[in-house]
Amino acid sequence: MLNGMRFRRFMLTSALLAAAALVQCQPARPAFDVASVRPSAHTVGPDYNNQISWSSVGLTARNATLRRMIADAWSLQLDQVIGPPWLDRNEYDIEARFAAGATREQRAMMLQSLLAERFNLKQHSETRSMRVYELTIGKDGPKIKPVAEGEAPHAGGGFHFHGDMRQFADLLAVQFSIPAAANPSEPVRAGGPATPVLDRTGLDGIYDFSVDIHPELGTDAFTAWQRVLEEQLGLRIESRKADVEVRVVDDAAKTPSAN
Repeated sequence: MLNGMRFRRFMLTSALLAAAALVQCQPARPAFDVASVRPSAHTVGPDYNNQISWSSVGLTARNATLRRMIADAWSLQLDQVIGPPWLDRNEYDIEARFAAGATREQRAMMLQSLLAERFNLKQHSETRSMRVYELTIGKDGPKIKPVAEGEAPHAGGGFHFHGDMRQFADLLAVQFSIPAAANPSEPVRAGGPATPVLDRTGLDGIYDFSVDIHPELGTDAFTAWQRVLEEQLGLRIESRKADVEVRVVDDAAKTPSAN
């Protein structure tokens, strides 16, 4: 009996030591060197918020909603983040810095860690079937080429874009939510939930280009962009049902923890 108890204690101790050793061997999750997170002093509303920019050494966000930051952290679009309505209303300012040379994947994990630590974000991943737009290469191939690393944006006429294809897909999702213009003298704004645009081009790198696109009476943004994508960029857009990854917010704090 005594030997049996000693054996069980030995096995339990061995298991605990092995678990501790495994935790110690796991690499530390990437995190920002320093980060300031505060509620925005003045809210600006959904038409103007969500200004997030990355540099080689840091992240700056102005009036960014938690939904926007979650989408950025997991490379998703806004419709792929499921949670309470306040995720679109509360706005935050963030200044974060990291060592030069961090990869895109490391930066994303840094933002994930920040959201978990400062907002006590609890979330999980699901796959849901929804209507999406798929951005693919046209039948004659792409008419755009990536720019050299670090090359500055080129000023040009028309609608200008500088970024990677995932960012372009994000931009198209917003553009496609713009309804048809009824009066040429009145500006038309994006409205309603944006349908996700999935980048299926397989094109890597950073692109810099301008397109000639103008609002047309009675023509919605999707139809106008459909022509521009094929004729000027050598890309194609199609609507279909697809299984899409979403992030479901189980819990989060409206007020971030102290800096």
